[in-house]
Amino acid sequence: MNKHIRSTLKTYFGFTRFRRGQEEIITALLEGRDVLAVMPTGAGKSLCYQVPALLLEGLTLVISPLISLMKDQVNALQDGGIPGAYLNSSLAPGEYQATLSRALRGEYKILYLAPEGLKREDIRSLTGQVPISLVVIDEAHCISQWGHDFRPSYLFIREFIQGLSERPITAAFTATATDQVKEDIVLILELENPYMLTTGFNRENLYFGVQKIPRNRDKVQALLEYLSQHQDKSGILYCITRKTVEELCAVLCAEGYGATRYHAGLEDWERQSNQDDFIYDRKPLMVATNAFGMGIDKSNVSFVIHFNIPMNIESYYQEAGRAGRDGGPADCLLLYSPHDLRTNTYLISHSKPGEPPKDRALIDHQLELLKAMTYYATTTDCLRARLLAYFGDRPANYCGNCSNCATGFESIDISIAAQKIISCVYRIEQRGKRFGKAMVVDILRGNKNQKLLSQGLESLSTYGIMADMDSHRIRTILDHLIAQEYLALEGDTYPVVCAASRSGEIIFEKKPLEMMLPKETAPPHTVAVKTAALDERLLSKLKALRNRLAQEANKPAYIIFSDASLRDMCRKLPVNTEQFLSVSGVGRVKMEKYGDAFTRLIREHTIGGG
Repeated sequence: MNKHIRSTLKTYFGFTRFRRGQEEIITALLEGRDVLAVMPTGAGKSLCYQVPALLLEGLTLVISPLISLMKDQVNALQDGGIPGAYLNSSLAPGEYQATLSRALRGEYKILYLAPEGLKREDIRSLTGQVPISLVVIDEAHCISQWGHDFRPSYLFIREFIQGLSERPITAAFTATATDQVKEDIVLILELENPYMLTTGFNRENLYFGVQKIPRNRDKVQALLEYLSQHQDKSGILYCITRKTVEELCAVLCAEGYGATRYHAGLEDWERQSNQDDFIYDRKPLMVATNAFGMGIDKSNVSFVIHFNIPMNIESYYQEAGRAGRDGGPADCLLLYSPHDLRTNTYLISHSKPGEPPKDRALIDHQLELLKAMTYYATTTDCLRARLLAYFGDRPANYCGNCSNCATGFESIDISIAAQKIISCVYRIEQRGKRFGKAMVVDILRGNKNQKLLSQGLESLSTYGIMADMDSHRIRTILDHLIAQEYLALEGDTYPVVCAASRSGEIIFEKKPLEMMLPKETAPPHTVAVKTAALDERLLSKLKALRNRLAQEANKPAYIIFSDASLRDMCRKLPVNTEQFLSVSGVGRVKMEKYGDAFTRLIREHTIGGG
């Protein structure tokens, strides 16, 4: 089976290796298992169901909430020689009927549908006549009211699947989901013993930055300074209100930037036109509310800037993740002002005109999510670690690629602190006891909580020996000692700290130990500018050729090749079509379509000396 999977991967998609989790998910689907996969934006979710769709008998239905995603993905499928299509309200009646007829004749392997379309009689007729092998629910978090983008139309999906003559394999995909949302997805969709995979949320190519700006009016200047250093790059600028979108877009246009706008208050035709300007690189900057972006597959977005703080970390991480989808370096910058919190609190607590009053429990839940987002915006810890920990990952406390780590961390000698912490654990064990991390920190800090005092722990020789260090810093060092196996955690429900085989290295051998920790003073927040050691002149020529071919075919440039593929061409310098096949993202169909043009340009460039 793996041979067929890898052959399909290279022939149609141009890749020789899978990203993390992809092969496991594909294998599970081909074995007939339901799947729930949580994979961050840019991790390659679509490949996980497109490869099985080509290898399974029958038709694969992909249920997606956004027309833009359908168009993007179908364009990419067709450009790679894969028979795919979509049925939604954007098609003229004649186009819709022609697509439906071809689907009835079995001409497609993949068909995209909106959840609202599942109730249509013609769709029910189609699924009654054409065997359905796989149903994919994209953006599956939309099915849970505890997720960040609940959509009532998703609740009909289960009934639709139940109405099919034979139950197909069912797969749910989402970029972000808490444990509660994952439980909802499995329960509501009635997934049967699903293969569940969370690939981890870390995307190392993304740089995370927070810039604290006391007054909103100063944000515009900060934004203009950033944009002046990123000329000719494509980026998304998210704002919390339609009014801010309008004002910011006007400012950028007045400053000479190619900017357009997107929010729910625009007419449908204008939203579509503005989105096309961004997708087709006619306007490099998109200023938008969170109504824009889900399902946008544009691979050359170099930065995502949040002009206002979002309402929750799930939304932030999904929106920020639209940068760097091709794997290249990209920036995710948040411009933080306390004023944004008041605006978000108001929007959470009040219903829109014409809507029923909000449920109090839901309001409280959303306010808690906003609080977690605020902690991210104001922390001096590693930003990546704060994000990943929210989703249940166990990150290192230092990533080196966020604004806090880049300027706010330093290497600290923790030898004495480590000796004190491990000694405390030893003293506790000598009394025949073990405690969780919180109690260990309380003892070291000399806290006087009732549980500690009732057990006589204030008499320990290590009680209060780290009273001069704040609890968070002690906890960070404690976590580091556990991660490096100088201490251990035992137990699942209530894990306790205990000595480990390496504890003696610190206590008896006095091994010196260093770790990266936040500086005691708050750092300035700047975004690093990254450079790549490539032939920039050749890259520019390749982009120009790609753009010309895209204009001739009336499709977005990244559908032909991503920036990552162009960079790989600069590294490998293929001068014939067989060498061209070794480029990442070049399959057999794309080689036949574009190989001659690109290899000719590379030959001319190398022979001519650039």
